[in-house]
Amino acid sequence: MKAFLTALTVGTAVIAAPAMAQSTTTTWDGPYVGIQGGYAITEADSGETLVFDGNGDENFTDTVRTAAGANAFSPGFCDGNANSGVAANGCEDDQDSWLAGVRAGYDRQVGPVVLGVVADYTQSKLRNYVSGFSTTPASYTFTRTVRNQASLRARAGVTSGDGLLYATGGLAWARVQNRFTTTNTANSFTPNNDEEGAWGYVLGGGYEHKLTDNVSLGLEYQWRNLKADDFQVAVGRGSAPATNPFLIGGAGGTDIERLNGRFKTHGLTANVNFRF
Repeated sequence: MKAFLTALTVGTAVIAAPAMAQSTTTTWDGPYVGIQGGYAITEADSGETLVFDGNGDENFTDTVRTAAGANAFSPGFCDGNANSGVAANGCEDDQDSWLAGVRAGYDRQVGPVVLGVVADYTQSKLRNYVSGFSTTPASYTFTRTVRNQASLRARAGVTSGDGLLYATGGLAWARVQNRFTTTNTANSFTPNNDEEGAWGYVLGGGYEHKLTDNVSLGLEYQWRNLKADDFQVAVGRGSAPATNPFLIGGAGGTDIERLNGRFKTHGLTANVNFRF
């Protein structure tokens, strides 16, 4: 993360330096459209885990226990994609992604101050994982994949010469694909949904520099915080015996849910804008 933010600071300074030495010579009034591309990383949340409802009361506070009373998930959990059914083999990190998309906005300039609104749409392949391990041994992995993102934001900045340094923030949305995988071949597993929309907010800032009256280049950082709906998996008997830990909680099965519904990303994009 420190390297990512350092690159943002250095990149912005390199682009901005020539323009900041000039007096204001251009106007930012009017609409614009553009294209953008860059890279985003997922932010790992500490303490992500799986929770269980073993008695059907819809409270995910139960412990899945073996017939002997031991915690069936004593090997633990990880913020990642399980490498195997054995906890000691560890997990892969969340998956970062390249971004590509389009943007459109409108600016109004009052003296050196520019106020505006901008919308963007990007495609990506960001993945966030949470895995749990049972004593069987077996792994249970919940995956969220973000392929489409959009935002509607306000932005406010100050001009100097042909440059505009600004802050931005507003509403964010993403299409989230849910997936569940496991190395457990005895029980049956039924997810409650496979795709959903996630809403949240975005904060960031950037620098834009005019090459001509109608064409500008920019560099922008965004931090997105999205809240996805609960993703649950109902565990049934399958071919497992009645002593199976998922079956002895009193409801004839167990529901599993990932505890953290947040999806946070850091993105840095370059953009080309056309004003008219």
